Amino acid sequence: MVCVLYPYALSECTVEGTDMAKCVRGRGAQWVGLPGVWYHDNDIVGLGGPGLIISASRRTDIPAFYGEWFMNRIRAGFCLVPNPYCPTQVSMVSLAKDDVDAIVFWSRDPRSMMPHLHELDNMGYGYLFQYTINGYPRLLEPKMPDLGSAIATFVELASVIGPSRTLWRYDPIILSNITPPEYHIKMFSEIAAALEGSTTRVTVSLLDLYRKTKRRLEELEEISLWETEVPGAPGQLKSDVLGLFAEIAAIARSHGMVITSCAEPYDLSACGIGHGACIDADTIRAALGVEVSRRKDPGQRGECGCVVSRDIGVYDTCMRGCVYCYATDGTGTEKAHDPHAPALNGRVSCTRQARLSG
Repeated sequence: MVCVLYPYALSECTVEGTDMAKCVRGRGAQWVGLPGVWYHDNDIVGLGGPGLIISASRRTDIPAFYGEWFMNRIRAGFCLVPNPYCPTQVSMVSLAKDDVDAIVFWSRDPRSMMPHLHELDNMGYGYLFQYTINGYPRLLEPKMPDLGSAIATFVELASVIGPSRTLWRYDPIILSNITPPEYHIKMFSEIAAALEGSTTRVTVSLLDLYRKTKRRLEELEEISLWETEVPGAPGQLKSDVLGLFAEIAAIARSHGMVITSCAEPYDLSACGIGHGACIDADTIRAALGVEVSRRKDPGQRGECGCVVSRDIGVYDTCMRGCVYCYATDGTGTEKAHDPHAPALNGRVSCTRQARLSG
């Protein structure tokens, strides 16, 4: 167990959001020292090691809201990440260039991050974007950029970093009285046409109804969710849902895009859609020219095909307010944040810190 002592006491340790510029990375039974923070254990294994894929982030929109924090952590060479299920456990994740093979950004509006990309390039980091555009009405996405603006930003980003590093997500697909299959066919077709030449891939999936997302959607009087499976036949999609997938697959191909699903338990191969992986070894090799581990990420759902990565985000920090999102409280309220803190959600206070991340 790696423990953080600050100041000098294990019982109530705190990592201040101050400048920790000097970081001595160690392997084996060595010390890892930061000004004002001491890591003391006989089994310290370092901050990372070659082969890290950084996910930034499935839990929040770092490019939209926390780009300054991210760049501060890149310059410092590390960040701290609370365990989402046990916040008193905090991992240190290396962001040092020698340790990071690739960065996967997840965003709906990366405009505030784009001015920093030149610095990332100069530092030698390889990265790509998972960029969500689905054009839902304000009832579902109250604080999203309008569709035209989102498309324009996507095209601009692709012109800077290339289509193979700018990957479109039409996700999640919500089937309801206000977003029936014909709605999605029209919207998908419009976006795909606008993004032709600016991306090589699109990822799709049906909405997963977590308890809190189901509750928020049911509280909206204007919307009534559709059942997607055949009654009495779990795992079998209705014909109109299969028809929707087949139609959007054909549209994607007509615009030069490979289409895959994200963590779907359904076999959509007959519709022309294969099982995909959002953090995928082949995609990273094609886009960035690096080989990464093909080991499946054990921290993701069984249906997820993603390879191992380290997510550095924090839940309930996105301010979009999308009612269907699993990662937030759905309020879209501004969150307390210090861009100079080592953790995204500011000061980290704990009674123990669990480990250094590798």
